Amino acid sequence: MCRNIRPLNNFEPPATRDEVTAAALQFVRKVSGTAKPSQANQEVFDRAVAEIAHITQHLLDDLVTTAPPKSREAEAEKARARARLRYG
Repeated sequence: MCRNIRPLNNFEPPATRDEVTAAALQFVRKVSGTAKPSQANQEVFDRAVAEIAHITQHLLDDLVTTAPPKSREAEAEKARARARLRYG
């Protein structure tokens, strides 16, 4: 599950709310050990995703770097190249 969490810092344009929420959802799924919580745990699960997304957005907003912003297209191409090497 967590291999789906991608770095979100230092991109131009910055990470979207949807990207941050998707990363938070993957994190909560991994930590809780479930992709779909029971009805009894749905509220707690959703609250955890929202809180982690909120804190993650603050982290991304506050991080500083001297590196130039990364290109989403260039990073996606690097990932495709790695996949070609890995899977042939």
